[in-house]
Amino acid sequence: MSRIGKKPIEVPAGVTVTLNGNRVTVKGPKGELSREFNKDITITVEDNVVTVTRPSDSKEHRTVHGTTRAILANMVEGVSKGFEKSLELIGVGYRAQKQGNKLVLSVGYSHPVEITPENGLEIDVPSNTQIVVKGIDKEQVGALAANIRDVRPPEPYKGKGIRYVGEYVRRKEGKTGK
Repeated sequence: MSRIGKKPIEVPAGVTVTLNGNRVTVKGPKGELSREFNKDITITVEDNVVTVTRPSDSKEHRTVHGTTRAILANMVEGVSKGFEKSLELIGVGYRAQKQGNKLVLSVGYSHPVEITPENGLEIDVPSNTQIVVKGIDKEQVGALAANIRDVRPPEPYKGKGIRYVGEYVRRKEGKTGK
């Protein structure tokens, strides 16, 4: 049995989980998420506890079992608490600004780079070298943070670029280092 798939999901107060066939809708104080899951996996809701079971031990069912449970747990956590990813800009003259809903990055190119978030996502700029991406869908938050990081990924010689807070960038010696 999948260790993650066996764990029950506790539904906090203020969050409702609704089943309609293999479509699950989760509503909470931060918003609403809906997703369709594999038709073979059985999802049950009893007494504010969601359980995920599989019909057999075939390879296909085992691969989907833990993933389904993890996605459901992230949906419940997203509508109750929300998710956020923090990034930092390192480099002389690198800065971020928020203009309306858009994020404008000046990261050493001849032009500023503009990024517009999708619906349900929010970008905060606490200082001109920090960016925080917030939202209720963990997948979308991570994808937007990765897209922002891809504008100027950190390079190994000087360490300049956009990186996640706490990310370790392995440094290399230059040509002169012996």
